Order: sequence, then C-alpha cells, then structure tokens
Amino acid sequence: MWHEGNRLYRDLPWRGTDNPYEVLISEIMLQQTQVSRVLTHWERWLAVFPTVDALAAAPLAEVLERWQGLGYNRRAVALKRCADIISAEWAGEVPHEYDELLALPGIGPATAGGVCVFAYQKPQVYLETNVRTVFIHEFFAESDSVKDTEIIPLVEQTCSADNPRGWYYALLDYGSYLKKTLPNPSRRSAHHSKQSSFEGSVRQKRAELLRLVLAVPGQTADELTEQLSVFEQAGGRDAVSTELVLELLAALEQEGFLVARGAEDAKDAENTKGVEGNTPDAAQWYVA
Repeated sequence: MWHEGNRLYRDLPWRGTDNPYEVLISEIMLQQTQVSRVLTHWERWLAVFPTVDALAAAPLAEVLERWQGLGYNRRAVALKRCADIISAEWAGEVPHEYDELLALPGIGPATAGGVCVFAYQKPQVYLETNVRTVFIHEFFAESDSVKDTEIIPLVEQTCSADNPRGWYYALLDYGSYLKKTLPNPSRRSAHHSKQSSFEGSVRQKRAELLRLVLAVPGQTADELTEQLSVFEQAGGRDAVSTELVLELLAALEQEGFLVARGAEDAKDAENTKGVEGNTPDAAQWYVA
C-alpha cells in the first residue's frame, strides 16, 4: 500500500477523497499545471463550488474569476459545460464508466482514467507525464521518441487490479522524483513538446483581456486597448492596436468566453462600419 510511510509519498489533499466530483476537479486543474499551484486553488474552489450542481448553477463569470491563477482558461469553460451536462443528464452524479466520462467536454483519456482510478478504484490506463516518465525510464532507457502506443500495453499489464489507486499514486510519486533527479525521461517521449514562453505571447494577451473584462464588465475595445497597452508597456513591449484587440476579442467570443453587446454585436459590426456609434470598437464586452 502506498502511504505516507513511503519515502517518496506526497501527501496531497485530493488524495484524501474518493468523491468523484472532487477528484474530477483535481484532475482537470492538474492538466498542464504544477502541483504547487493547484494546492492553493483546489480547496478554495470546493469551498465555493462544493458539488456538480453548485458549479452548474454558477454564472460563467464567477467560474472564470475563481479559475484565475491556474492558466489555460479554456479548461474552466469546458469544466462549466461538463458540470451543466452532468447536472442535467446524470442527476449531478459524475459518470462511472470511462467512455461516458470521455464523452464530456474537457475530459480526455488521462482525466477519464484518473476519475475511474482515484474516485471509483477501477483498473484503467492512466497515462500522464509522471507515469509516462516512469515507463520510459524503466523500459525504454536507450530509446528516443517513445510513442504512447508502446507504453500503454505495459501500463495495462502492470496496473493493480486490487488497488489501482495506490499503484498510480506510487507511479506518480516515483515519476516526480525521477524528474527532479535525472534529465527528465519524459522528454524522450514522441509526444513531448517544449512549451512556448508565456511572457509577451498571444496567450498572455488573451488572459489579460479576460481578466480586464472580469474586473470591469462592459468595456469597449478602445478602453481595453488602452489598458492592455499599459500592461504590455509595463513589460517592456510595444502598445497594442485596436485591430489586434478586436481580433483577440472575436476569438474569445467564438470560444465562448466573452459576448459583445451594443453596436449590433462584434460579429455583425464589420458590416456596419461608417455608421456613427455602430462600429466594432463601440461594442461593450462581457463574460458570456
């Protein structure tokens, strides 16, 4: 049994629950996010949204506001949609089966496997970066560009039938240890890609625009351009144009983050340029 008596065991708060919703939140938060950051958010999230139904009932603006600091805001939108579906179609109970979980928004193979294992104690392939690290280190020591299709059969063969939860905790902790003590074996995965710098990126500009709209709903593109330019210049970068801000706002609207009101709306405004008070930059922006 993998427990705190083991030298590498990490006593993480989500390991103390088998509540499927609480496990689901931890798994989604841990996607592409360091454990140290999730530690500061998971319990606070559950204090505000303690159940699937509570999350489904919340407005998207509040969900996004509570998500700030975790990055990759698409996860929060997908999680809200996921909660809406579970509340409406599953009576607020997180599905038990892998394929049912996989059909929900924002849930990929690793997250679906994680809920099966950690909430329902069901043997299932759970392949994330630390688990991948262990198998590459142990079975592919001399190989590069190792494919997940080569690893998955080994994961299936070794997964404990009696205690998959404890088995994967052990793999996760061993993988974390390996990454701290060796050149990261997961870099030899065929699926490894170096993350581009966040500072100065389009991702950062999008995140800042969303933060600005959350802080003061109803701002126009001109107002947001002014504030985003101040943010960029504080980082030693050039001011942004209204045209760029409108492109970013349109993308955020298309992805379900924001909605334009006034000036017809931002999608129709391109057809109404030249009409006073009815231009794309005259629209006011709100969280969807």
